[in-house]
Amino acid sequence: MPVAIEIYTRPGCGYCGAAKSLLERKKASYKEFDVAVDSSWRQEMAQRSHGGSTFPQIFIGGQHIGGCDDLYALDREGKLDGMLAGAAA
Repeated sequence: MPVAIEIYTRPGCGYCGAAKSLLERKKASYKEFDVAVDSSWRQEMAQRSHGGSTFPQIFIGGQHIGGCDDLYALDREGKLDGMLAGAAA
C-alpha cells in the first residue's frame, strides 16, 4: 500500500520542521524524503511538484499540496483534517 503523505525535506529547514510538527500533532504518519540522504530526491521533488524548489514540498494522497505555508493554510481553512482522513483510508 503506498504511503499517503509524503514530505521532501532538507536538514536545518525550519519550515520542514514546522510542517512535520503539524502533521505529528494531527497524528498523521508520513514518509520523509531527506535530500541529504539521497540527492536524487531533489530532482524527483522538482518533477513531482512541477518545478517546486523550496522546502518542504508536501503531497497528500498523491496530490501536491505545496509547502509549509500551504499546509498551515489548509488547516486554518478546516480542509486539512478531511484530506488526512481521506489519505489514511
